[in-house]
Amino acid sequence: MKTLLITTQILYLLCLVPWYLIWGLSFMTFDNGYSIYNVTFVLLISLYPIAVLTCSIIAWILRKRRRRISAAVNFIPMLWVISLVLSIVINILIYK
Repeated sequence: MKTLLITTQILYLLCLVPWYLIWGLSFMTFDNGYSIYNVTFVLLISLYPIAVLTCSIIAWILRKRRRRISAAVNFIPMLWVISLVLSIVINILIYK
């Protein structure tokens, strides 16, 4: 269980580098004005480090008593990682 938590959290840490770039560029959505969609988009991107930190702490607390719940909580930030990988793959396929 420790190896699962450590490897996924290293992956989350490595994903903070492209997240920082994407987070900075996401503010360009406000160039055409404010709307609920722009604000939601930026907020969802901004929540990644908070989700990583919160889910990591909860997963480490639950790792001995509730192993399955700990693993499930630890994989919640994977939603952001999967969406990043999918967007890169789709962009490569479209603009090839």
